[in-house]
Amino acid sequence: MNNAPLPQRVFQRLDAGDYRSGEALAADLAVTRAAVWKAVEQLRELGVALEAQSNRGYRLAPGVSALSPERILDPLPAEVRTRIESLLVEWTLESTNTRLLESLPPRANHAAVVLAEHQTGGRGRRGRGWIAPPGGAICLSLAWQYPDLPADLSALSLVVGLCVVEALAELGVTARLKWPNDLVTSAGKLGGILIEMRAEAGGPVHVVVGIGLNVRLDDSARAAVRQAGNTADDLQAQRSPAPDRNAVVAKLLARLVPALGKFPRQGLAPHLERWRDCDALRECEVRVENAGEITRGVARGIDAHGALLVETPSGVLRFVSGEVTVRAE
Repeated sequence: MNNAPLPQRVFQRLDAGDYRSGEALAADLAVTRAAVWKAVEQLRELGVALEAQSNRGYRLAPGVSALSPERILDPLPAEVRTRIESLLVEWTLESTNTRLLESLPPRANHAAVVLAEHQTGGRGRRGRGWIAPPGGAICLSLAWQYPDLPADLSALSLVVGLCVVEALAELGVTARLKWPNDLVTSAGKLGGILIEMRAEAGGPVHVVVGIGLNVRLDDSARAAVRQAGNTADDLQAQRSPAPDRNAVVAKLLARLVPALGKFPRQGLAPHLERWRDCDALRECEVRVENAGEITRGVARGIDAHGALLVETPSGVLRFVSGEVTVRAE
């Protein structure tokens, strides 16, 4: 950890919640007090919520915590923990998905997990940026290898979405799913899912599941999201104080690892009823943009393969991809 950037080491030392003086941090990290002050300012520039008091020092704001592999892995059931081949927490990456796509896949029926405190090029669907201040979000990617292409692989994002909803419900947070891969509440977008893959014809399939969740967004982050055309919500607004991020990641992995293992055999079928319960679009008037064409109608759920069904004056149409917005009253 001595090779880690100083801002990361300061961030982790402040995780306990008690104030720590600049002098104590400098002694602990074997650096000058000026170096500590500079690191604190760098953390603030990245959007980390920090509190400071004269004669007491610094601490992370309530609800902010550093990610820790040990605190994520320890509460996992043994059958899940043994299937996680590796779990890394990086300070900064361009993209956790890109990191895993460019790495060797894990062995069959095992997961490789990467988390980043800060992403410089995090992205959602259609290349949109994902705003994630350190301590204020979860940027998680999980790699999995299938021996061959599973049927209805496009429906995997729906199964992953249900895993996230169920994990959050265990933590007292209610979320719904907006087809195909957004996590929403009545107040706005809570997070999203991005699944990418690398495959060769007739060979194994390297799948990377990316999950982004807003945990604690400040006013500047919310304003940036609004400028991008969305309204953001976060876990802290749904449950205060926000659940510890390590607990959130542990709950996610406890759901995701078994679900990914079962997907080639079960597909979407066992999840259809649960999806209906979580469907944020069902019976809403929607606008679907797909391949440059606009379709308007009423969302009627999904079919057995995960396609969106939209009732229009000319009949029920089926969409396997597209950008969906709910029409204003």
